[in-house]
Amino acid sequence: MARRRRHEEHENHEAWAIPYGDLVTLLLAFFVVMYSMSEVNDGKYRVLSNSLTEAFGGTPHANSGTAFSTTLKPIQVVLPDEQVSGLIAAGLPDQHLLAGAARAQQAAQPAPAAAAAQPAATPNPPATAADMQEQRELAQVTDDVSSALQSLIASGQVRVRRYGSWIAVDISTDILFDSGAARLSPPAIQALQRLAAALAPWPNSVRVEGHTDDRPIRTAAFPSNWELSAARAASVVHLFMDHGVAPQRLAVLGFGQYRPTMPNTTAAGRNANRRVSVVILGREAAPEAGL
Repeated sequence: MARRRRHEEHENHEAWAIPYGDLVTLLLAFFVVMYSMSEVNDGKYRVLSNSLTEAFGGTPHANSGTAFSTTLKPIQVVLPDEQVSGLIAAGLPDQHLLAGAARAQQAAQPAPAAAAAQPAATPNPPATAADMQEQRELAQVTDDVSSALQSLIASGQVRVRRYGSWIAVDISTDILFDSGAARLSPPAIQALQRLAAALAPWPNSVRVEGHTDDRPIRTAAFPSNWELSAARAASVVHLFMDHGVAPQRLAVLGFGQYRPTMPNTTAAGRNANRRVSVVILGREAAPEAGL
């Protein structure tokens, strides 16, 4: 029996179409991707690139050398507060975007004026009628006191000082008391009576201060200079009360040796520091108020 003849296979000349179609498809996909990349916002790309670089431990590049390379400048994006808070809560690594938003918001706020940063110098208020009346009264009190103690002022044993709202009459204790004693001497009583007569008509508060030198004292009556200075001031206050000065106007202070006017290294300095100061205050001041 004759063998059946095998059918001859024909060569396929269209096999090239399959890889060609794949290549065209890949090229189409490539150009689509390139086209989509050409529409990327340059600012967003730079922000993303710098954020990723910093996240991996690098530093942002000033110029990238790619198609997107330009001279980079900080991008300030103004975002509402709620959007900035949302970005922080989401944990996005867009640090430069947040920094730009903060800087933009800070720049948008008006800077306070330089004058507002420091308090303006307040000019002295104009003198009121009460102030002018008080100054006139103090001037008159000064004249009355100076007239009452004129002989002692001339001899240098009394000094009258006029300040803005008070008067100080410094009387040396050498003419008032014996050494280490708080009892007024007879010559001192006459001088203080004249001073009390000058002060009695006025309503001003009067503060009597006792002062000593730095030589220590330790007696049964006066354990220290504190007690001696206070007792001497109290003796003057009692005399003022007995000669018409209202007691509610008076106050007693003892400073001991701690308010010297001169160094205690010389006899003249110690003599100047042993004194009683009669301080006449302004009409509105309380007798115990400090200077």
